[in-house]
Amino acid sequence: MTNPILSMNQATIKHADLRRTLDTLTKAGYHSVGLWREPVEAVGLDTAVKMVADSGLRVSTMCRGGFFTMPEGPARRASIDDNRKLIEETAAFGCKVLVLVVGGLPEGSKDLIGARARISDALAELEKDALAAGVTLAIEPLHPMYCTDRACVSTLGQALDLAAPFDPKAVGVTVDTFHIFWDPQVLGSIARAGREGRIATYQVCDYRTPFEKDVLLSRHYMGEGVIDFKSLTEAVAATGWRGDIECEIFNQAVWDTPFDQVAARVSEAFDKEVAPYWPVR
Repeated sequence: MTNPILSMNQATIKHADLRRTLDTLTKAGYHSVGLWREPVEAVGLDTAVKMVADSGLRVSTMCRGGFFTMPEGPARRASIDDNRKLIEETAAFGCKVLVLVVGGLPEGSKDLIGARARISDALAELEKDALAAGVTLAIEPLHPMYCTDRACVSTLGQALDLAAPFDPKAVGVTVDTFHIFWDPQVLGSIARAGREGRIATYQVCDYRTPFEKDVLLSRHYMGEGVIDFKSLTEAVAATGWRGDIECEIFNQAVWDTPFDQVAARVSEAFDKEVAPYWPVR
């Protein structure tokens, strides 16, 4: 039986459409799923909402909003408007967490300070929408190797600083082991996130070198790399946060594996590497 607090992010079985994802997870005994927008759009929002409701699965997170570091202009306006739409889509599933990958440097720019300031400006525009929908915008700090092209927020401390001016119900953080395990300040930052009520989701997978040819696809099953899940999981648990823990893996070999085998392997890895350090609920 799959642990009831384990959720599997849809990207872990990327080539499964929404129906196959839901069928795979329910058959494997999961209680929760992390959705991506594209498979939802492929069937239409109303149909997707009904499919998920009929499956009985909770939706732990929706991926992904963000990408608003560009200067003011039509592209930025379109991005802000699209994030507003995605907030509404997230709420339609009864999901309370929209993960934000905030964006890297705009093309031709070297101004990280300016890019980060524009993240704050975007959050200010979206705060009321998030509060009205009951959705938390979960800033995801990404490993520094993604700083220029995906997210110029690299540490949990940076994410918390960005979130600080806003209502914790509207803006929180994503605690993703792959992206933050290396940070010497990570345990203190997790404790701070708990004190400030900012933890929106806890995501797990492993990190190992050498990287895959495409570094984006270098996430691994828990236990296959170097991450100390004991310290990180105990730190999150100590804050009192008790949401679903989501496994998210981008890896070509995993994507090429039959979906049911991936679901079983994720559950096995979770039970061995993460669950022993989490309070029973």
